[in-house]
This record gives sequence, structure tokens and C-alpha cells, in this order.
Amino acid sequence: MQAGGLPPVMSMPYLGCMSLVSINPATGQRLSIHATFTSRQIETAVARAHSAFLGWRELSPAGRARHLRALARTLREQRDELAELATAEMGKPVAQARAEIDKSALTCEFYARHGRDWLADEHPPGASPHARVTYEPLGIVLGIMPWNFPFWQVIRAAAPALMAGNTFLLKHASNVTGCALALEQVVTEAGLPAGLLQTLLVTSAEIPALIADPRVAGITLTGSTAAGKSVAALAGAAMKPGVYELGGSDPYIVLADADLDHAAEICAQARLFNSGQSCVCGKRFIVVESVRRAFEKKFIARLAARRVGHPADPQTDVGPLARHDLRDELHAQVTASIRRGARLLAGGRIPRGPGFFYPPTVLTNVRKGMPAYDDELFGPVAAIIPVRDEETTVATANDSIYGLGAAIFSRDRRRARELAGRIESGQVFVNEFVRSDPALPFGGVKQSGYGRELGTWGLRAFVNVKTVWVS
Repeated sequence: MQAGGLPPVMSMPYLGCMSLVSINPATGQRLSIHATFTSRQIETAVARAHSAFLGWRELSPAGRARHLRALARTLREQRDELAELATAEMGKPVAQARAEIDKSALTCEFYARHGRDWLADEHPPGASPHARVTYEPLGIVLGIMPWNFPFWQVIRAAAPALMAGNTFLLKHASNVTGCALALEQVVTEAGLPAGLLQTLLVTSAEIPALIADPRVAGITLTGSTAAGKSVAALAGAAMKPGVYELGGSDPYIVLADADLDHAAEICAQARLFNSGQSCVCGKRFIVVESVRRAFEKKFIARLAARRVGHPADPQTDVGPLARHDLRDELHAQVTASIRRGARLLAGGRIPRGPGFFYPPTVLTNVRKGMPAYDDELFGPVAAIIPVRDEETTVATANDSIYGLGAAIFSRDRRRARELAGRIESGQVFVNEFVRSDPALPFGGVKQSGYGRELGTWGLRAFVNVKTVWVS
């Protein structure tokens, strides 16, 4: 049944009502507590999103683009307040939080600029002159988002979904509930139609019912591999499309001919970005043995030069981890790796004092069977894996359940490009750190998920690609 043919109100087995708590990770003090939605509130939000979709899909792409530009302006106007909220709720260094809002605004403008052309009817080469391919919105997209980029992760999924004519329901991580509500308020103040983007104050217990709701047309999730598998299974049972950007343990390969000063600087920047809490940042540093000791010395010096401190200080490079349990888990991975033979070169000790801080940490002699090799390290911990030669670097890079991003450092760019073609990942950068760009597809392979965000791929992730033949 088409989305427009659904009844306006449907009874779903929503559960209601608990609490969502935000804690300042720099101090350990509680910031706020929010009651979760009742079953009636959830139903009202879903019905409002469906009603908004029926009108929004009829608006021309040019009209939708005007709204996205207004959203970009409002994000920029409120940049400092939004950045301070992200810093308070998940500990992001405030300078990086401001950059996150800027990137979110830029992405809204990007889709406003290109969306109309990318949604236009097409005549594929070789097709009958009677045929056209059209791109039509599906309905409500349910976004299940993580805390580590509380605004950018949402906009990265929501901006193309909205531009395509869908509406968006946000189930955000509980520890950034304030950010989720603030973003919904920004959408309202920007003048977008009511119900277009709504925050659902719910726990994961409500997700099965939301996915099963016939008005929800697709699911996009950024989070752990375990969460992605669970949600994808529910979406598959309901025959609904999804985009899943999951865990990562990105390999950064340092070849014997690399510019070691440049490699050390970029690797340090990649490992400590967002205090090391990013799916797509350097985690496994695969270094050819002949340059390993020189690289280690330069790398540790670059890490030590980064300032660890309160995230509200604009000079801070590395803030706390977002939650106490995340720090405990990371430290357990470090200590288990050391017990199994890894050598600690820097950091590795939980500091005294308030907050959930963890020092920049370097392990070397890391090998298979250690958490630092096998698992994702979600924090400022670098695992250096020595290898014999260039050929071994690729095999080691691919020796992972993950395949999100990768980087190669070499003065021979043509050789590095050839090696890049052999690495199993969604993106490979040469002599640079891996990052997302609104114009380029973003996503992974293997246990890092499937589907792509951003670019034309993100815009068409939740559309009906329809053949229309008129004789």
C-alpha cells in the first residue's frame, strides 16, 4: 500500500515511560533528566510525521531547498549555543563542536544546491525513448543516532532524506537528549513545516514497534555493529530499506618511503579527533618494521603535544570520554592487550579527579588475539602493529571484521593508489586522514555496515526509483 493510502491513526504496541539522563562527562554531574514519551505521545508524533509527509512530498525540490537553506542559516545563528550544549552533554572539545555545527549547515546548503538536479527525471542510456526514471520519496525515515556527533550525524542522514521529500523521526542516544531537542527546536525556528523532523524521547525498547509501524518507510542507523544487526533484522522482517554505518577499526598504513613527520602528525590528528570517539578515525597503525621505531618516536611526540583538558576551553584538543562505562571498557581493552604481550609506550592509566578522562595512549607490538588488534578502540588509544614489508600491510589491514575507512602514507602516490584498491573498506585516503564530505559516498563493508550516506547516494537512499513508460 502506498504511504498516502495508510489510515491516519494506527494503534501500535508502544510501551512508554522511563527516564533519559544526561551527565556532564567533564564533571560527572547530572545535567538533566527527561521523561520518555508515553505510548500516546509516540503515536501522536508518528501520525504528525505521516501527515507532514503527505504535504511535504508535494512541494517541489526547489521549495524544499529553500527550507534547507533556512535551516542552514538558523544552525549558523545558533552555532555557539548548540556547540556548548554538545560540549556539556558528551564532552566534545568546544572548537570541534562549533566545527560540527558549521559542517551541518554546509551539508544542508549542499543538498539545497544540488538536490533538484539529482531528483530530476532521467532517461538512461540505451533505454526506450518512451521510458523515464523518477525518484519519489518513501515516507517517514526513522533515524537511530549515536552521541559522538550529536548534530552532524543527524543532519548527515536527515538533510538528504528531507530534500528527497521524506520526513524524519529521530531516536537519539539518551545521553544527548538535550541536543536532540535543541535540533528539533532549530528546525521549528527555521520555519520548516510542523512534523518534518521530530525527536522521539524513547528507549531502544520502542524500536521494534516503530520499525513495524506501516507509516515508517525506512531506517538509518549509525552505531555499533551489534545494534546494526539487531535493527537490520527487524527492518528485514518488515521489508524496509536501511542504511547502516556501524563500527570501525580503521587501518593507517605507514610504508617505508612515507614522510614520517607528515604521517605522525596526520595519524595523531586522526587518532585524537573527537577525543578518539569516532567510527571512522585511525585506530590500527600498521607500520613497516624498518621505520617503526622512528615513527613511534615522532607519533608519541605529536600525541603529547595535544592538550588534554576541560572541553569548554577552546584550547583543549582532547576532552573526556562521553560516559563512565565507555572509559572502563576502553581501559579493560588496554590492560588485556598488555597482559597478552602488547607494550605500553604512553598513557594507559586512568587519571585521578572528576570526569571521565583518559590519556592519549600508545600500544606497540600489537598482534592478533589482543583487543587492540581485534576490537574497536573507542577512545584515544593507538595500536601500533609492526609488519615485515609492504605486502604484509594490506593483508594486516584486511585482517579485521570491519571495513569502514583506511589511510596509506607513502611518497609514491601511484603505488599507494594501487594498494588502496586492495583494501577492504568504504573509503581510502592517501597521505590524509579519513573524513566524510557531503559530495562523496560514506559507509562501509563487512561488519561496518552497508548502504551509503551523502552525495547522490545519500539523497537516493530512501526514494522509490520508478520506471515510467508512456507510449
